[in-house]
Amino acid sequence: MKFIFTLLILIFSITHASARDYLITDFGAIGDGLTNNTSSIQLAINKAWEAGGGKVVIPKGKFISGTIFLKSNVQVYFQKGAKLIGSLNPDDYKKVGKWKALIIAHKTSNVSLIGKGCIDGRGDKLALKIDSLFHAGQIDSADYNFIEKRPKYYLRPLLIEFLECQNSVVQGITLLKSSCWVQTYELCNHLKIQDITVDSDTYWNNDGIDIVDCKNVQISDCDINASDDGICIKSEDWTRERFCDSITISNCSVRSSASAIKLGTSSVSHMRNISIRNIKVYDTYRSAIAIEAMQGGIVENILVENITATNTGNAIFMRIGQIRGAKHPGKLRNIVLRKIKVQVPFDRPDKAYTIRGPSLPFFHNVFPSSITGIVDHPIESVLLEDITIIYPGRGKAAYANLPLNRISDVPELPTKYPEFSMFGELPAWGFYVRHVEGLKMKNVTIRVKKADYRPAVVVDDAKGLKFDNLKIKGDKKNDTVFMKNVQ
Repeated sequence: MKFIFTLLILIFSITHASARDYLITDFGAIGDGLTNNTSSIQLAINKAWEAGGGKVVIPKGKFISGTIFLKSNVQVYFQKGAKLIGSLNPDDYKKVGKWKALIIAHKTSNVSLIGKGCIDGRGDKLALKIDSLFHAGQIDSADYNFIEKRPKYYLRPLLIEFLECQNSVVQGITLLKSSCWVQTYELCNHLKIQDITVDSDTYWNNDGIDIVDCKNVQISDCDINASDDGICIKSEDWTRERFCDSITISNCSVRSSASAIKLGTSSVSHMRNISIRNIKVYDTYRSAIAIEAMQGGIVENILVENITATNTGNAIFMRIGQIRGAKHPGKLRNIVLRKIKVQVPFDRPDKAYTIRGPSLPFFHNVFPSSITGIVDHPIESVLLEDITIIYPGRGKAAYANLPLNRISDVPELPTKYPEFSMFGELPAWGFYVRHVEGLKMKNVTIRVKKADYRPAVVVDDAKGLKFDNLKIKGDKKNDTVFMKNVQ
């Protein structure tokens, strides 16, 4: 055993010693903010790869580029002051899977993006350039969203796409202004994303980080500001042979014009063994935590703890449904949410955003947290422990009224896209629970600042429900908890 360990150290030392730095300016790159350096940067990467590995260095300067392809055993290092800037020519972007991207890694091993520089996609300008091509007749109408009046997502390049990669690291860099999702990692194993900054309040669909059917992922110490979901875990493998497993997210801050932390909506295969800890959420339009099983997959063994959310439109949203061609509903089970504090405002929390969340087409009072399965497909085994949610109150029946004798009017909507506002007006101000088995609330406090005509908690169709020290504060009504069809 000692011999093997010594041999591994020797091999590592030889490999490390043989690696060298490849400065992109030595290959013709010019950091003047004008020159397209795609070929020069790619040449440096290729040379490092051909040599068995090395470090490609991007020095201080403004280096414009189209798509570059990473290669195995190559580290791209950004010096302080280094800027990789996306080209404004849509023809400069390539794709391997469904995404065009500025940086693509496909079936690589031991690849890293590290340093203190930044990647600027200039997504606002690039997206508008792509939009202009449609109006000039150069983009097919099938590739244009006429309702939302913008090119479809797959025409707008990401900043980073890693596809089927092993042992990847993204660390220290700043990601700015994507024209679509900022970064996606699909079918990867052993991925580390640490200490990065995402600032992409730029255009539509600017998800901060998307993890798709990956295993052994660590996301930590990241600062996310995104005009869509902040950190999103997805599953899109219809074979169900590949799935999300063993993912940890910790010590991050998130500002989102959608949901801060989201599991789903894409949930074709499994998502399991996921832990989310020590997250600060602020100025977020939708849910602090959204957990959704919508496409037949199983979402299970989820731990969320130590979450603080301020000025966030909704605290907790859990949902089972059946959308996007799913042959049967998903499963959502074994969920623990612990040590969570959320402050929900009366007004829109994303007023300061450049790209705000969509306005709703109906009047409503403030939405409660909701945990909703569908008929014959309940959400199973949920523990809410040490939870505090502060609501603004001010709910008025004259504004939007759904009395308790009409709670059956809350629509089921199993095939509708899931959002906390999907049901319209809800009959509770704190928690709305429907089609659930094995829900336990322990040391849960919900407080309303001003009077709300609705009860605090409404439960409709539940088995194995248990309240242990449920505290309702600020609500002086006698009927603060309403239950129907509870066993």
